[in-house]
Parts: sequence; structure tokens; C-alpha cells
Amino acid sequence: MSVLTALGLLLSGASVAVGSFSSPPAELYSPLVAEKIRTTALSPPNPMQYPQYTDRTVGDWLYFSPDTWTTGFFPATLYAIYDRAQSCHWGADNASEWLALGRQWSSAEVSLEKNNTLEHDVGFVSFPFMDELQVNPTNQTAITAINQFAADLAARFSPIVGCTRSWDTPNPVDFEVIIDNMMNLELFFVSAALTGNQTLVDMAVSHANKTMQHHVRPDGSSFHVVEYNATSGDVIASFTAQGYSDSSTWSRGQAWGIYGFANSRHKHPSIARSVAKRSAIVYMHTNITDYLETSRRMASYFLDHLPDDGVVPWDFNAPLTPPRPADSSAAMIAANGLILLAQQEASLTPSNATGYQYYIEAAIDLLRANTELAWQPSWQSLLANGTVNNPDHNNLTGIVYGDYYFVRAGNELLAMNITTCQPGPQTVNNGSSSSSSSSSTSSCLPLRILHAKVWWLLHLAIVVVVAVT
Repeated sequence: MSVLTALGLLLSGASVAVGSFSSPPAELYSPLVAEKIRTTALSPPNPMQYPQYTDRTVGDWLYFSPDTWTTGFFPATLYAIYDRAQSCHWGADNASEWLALGRQWSSAEVSLEKNNTLEHDVGFVSFPFMDELQVNPTNQTAITAINQFAADLAARFSPIVGCTRSWDTPNPVDFEVIIDNMMNLELFFVSAALTGNQTLVDMAVSHANKTMQHHVRPDGSSFHVVEYNATSGDVIASFTAQGYSDSSTWSRGQAWGIYGFANSRHKHPSIARSVAKRSAIVYMHTNITDYLETSRRMASYFLDHLPDDGVVPWDFNAPLTPPRPADSSAAMIAANGLILLAQQEASLTPSNATGYQYYIEAAIDLLRANTELAWQPSWQSLLANGTVNNPDHNNLTGIVYGDYYFVRAGNELLAMNITTCQPGPQTVNNGSSSSSSSSSTSSCLPLRILHAKVWWLLHLAIVVVVAVT
């Protein structure tokens, strides 16, 4: 097969990939996904609060103030459904309503730019503003939010330690850094693309290097917390706050690491196009191969330590008796990390077709096993069986970031032509839904989706050629 033949098949919508993949779980594209998210979105609390996790019995959301680290996930989920409404042709009115809801739910975050107690988690609350820039790259509210939150994160960076401080401590000499902080580095990259501030990129690279050195063990597992001496930069201790023990591997932290290191190497074409008009530099992450290798090692540990049923435990080393709780949120984060790893394997020169195939199949297996366990149609959340903080006995719940990464995984598989769209609701503003018809919508992909889709189709064409030659 020639490159032109492969590319032509891909652009025509044919399913061309390396080998064949298992089917993703049908629940990823169930009408309940949009319906349940819509129901929550149409009933915002007054004053505004945000869902974080559910109760353990009937699955109703529990709400928290905007000054909470998880605030950005629900509005980011609304933007993700907006993406799906566009790419799956649910209708222009439908898509515009999802966008309006995303903007509405993001609005209460704006005040956090000047006053918050989020510490390093300003990266997570920035997610909907990053999404907005992909819709409207000149949106000044989003630009200001991203740059201000990046300034907050930069103020927590220590050149002595080489990291951003995660948690404040009673003794400021104790400089604590958690593996989760890898997820907040994208804020530095996006703000640097908007402003041309190379110092932010340097901070991100330094933090990733230190995390790679001190959080990731030789076998690819990870510590949750590494504590440094703020004066000397020396490591004082390595321990856990939410895992089973200081020497164990907390699964959600491992998932953050897989995703974070793959993302530290990741080139993001859609944001690149959004900010190119505003900046002299093209947005891209570091392209440092060590980060890709670290993500691979962490993924190998994660997959090699799954139980036979594929359900992700709260901690890989927790005793089996009494039964250890699962964490569906860790599964969803890891699935997205594996998809991102697959994309990275496809982007190599030459493309790693075997790696691409392996990580996509692993992600689908992870989604299937954990959706089978956690899909809960009667709950307000999409998924149950999440573990917020097991040492605090907060488990067996729905979690907002588990739902967010569940939706994101479905979108990524659609964008990569691994699966196909399902009909969606045509309206969201009146509480009703009806299936959309392909004949009633445009056959053209919206520009935002087209950029990402064409970019991946180009890489997949290369992967196909490598596989068949």
C-alpha cells in the first residue's frame, strides 16, 4: 500500500489502522452520557458550586465551592461534549448549546485568578479556558485566566529544588511535590505559547526532570510524594498520602504519571493553530525522548500489575483481604494516557506501528473492563466505583474527573477513526432529546475537529505504510 493510497483511504473515512482493534465499550457513546451531563448542567447551584464526587448509595453529586481543585473538570466535560456534538454532527444548535453551557459553568472560575487557595492545582482549573482557546483563540477572558494561573504556578517554582511546590507545609523548608503535579505542567506550555515566556517552559522541563529522577522507581512504579529540603534541594523523604504504604504504588498517581510524561513530549496541533496567530512561537511540548520512555515504563508497570479481571485497584500493592476498592477514575486517566502514548508512537520517525497498536488495544481493554464494573445508569455520575481518598474512607463513589476522562477517551477514539459516531440529542436547552439524522447536518467536520483529525490521519497513514512494507 502506498502512502497516497493509505492517506486517501483515511481521508475518505475508511477504517485503516494497524491490524484491527477490539470494540470500545458501547457505554462510551450511550445516549445516557449526554443526557446525564445535560441534566446536571441545566441545574447549576446558586451561588455556583461544582460537582466533585457522589454519595455512595444513590449516586447524587456532592457540590463544592469554586475554590476547589476539581472545579475545572465539569465545565471541561461540557466542552468535551461540545467537541462530540460537532464531530458527530448532532446539529449546530445542539453544539452551540453545549458551548454556552461550558462557558456558563466556567464563569465562576474567573474570580479565582486573583484569589484562590488552589496551590499547584491551578493547572486543573485551567482546563476549560484551554478548551475555550481552541474554540476562540482571541478570547481575552481565557487568555487572561491561563496567564494568571500560570503566574500563580510559576510563583511556586523553586530554582533550588527545580520543581513547583505542590502542597504548602507548616515548615516552609519541607518542600513537597506530588506525582499529580505532572498534569499541571501543560499550563506552563500553553501560557508560554501565548506570551513567548521561555522561562515557563524551562520550569516545566526542570520539574519533569526532577519528577522522572525522584518519583519514578527503577521498576516503573512511583512514589506519591517526594519531600525536598527547600534550602539545599536534597530529597528528605519519599512517601504516600493516598496510597497503601510508602513503598506501594497508588494507581491514580501512576496514571497521572503515564499521562503527564507522555504529554510532556506531546505536540498539540490544535492549540498550536489557536495560538500561532498570537505568538512568535508554535505551541509544542518538549519532544524529549526520555519522557516518552518514562511514560512507557510507567504504563508497563500499570498494565503488568492489573488483576486478571482488568479492574484497576485503588493501590496495586494493597492487600486483597479485605477486598481492596477499585478506582474507576484511575482507569479512565490511564486509558487516556495510553491513547496519548499510542499517538506518540505514531508520531515517531519512523512510526512505531507495534507500539501504536499495543497501547490502543490496552486502552480499549482498560475501558471495557472498568466500564463493565462502574457504569451506573441510575446515578447522576456516569461511573461509580471511584476512590477519592481511601485512607479517608472516601471510595465507591462517582468522581467528576473519572467522568471527564471517560468522555475524553471516547472522543479520542473517534478522532483517531478507531470507532464511529452514534446519533446524539438535537437539543439541550429544553431538557428533551431526539436522535439526529445524518441527512439533516453538514457532512463537513468543523475546523477545530478537522485540524486534529487530519493531523492524526497523516500519522496513521505513515503507520499503515510501516506496517505493510
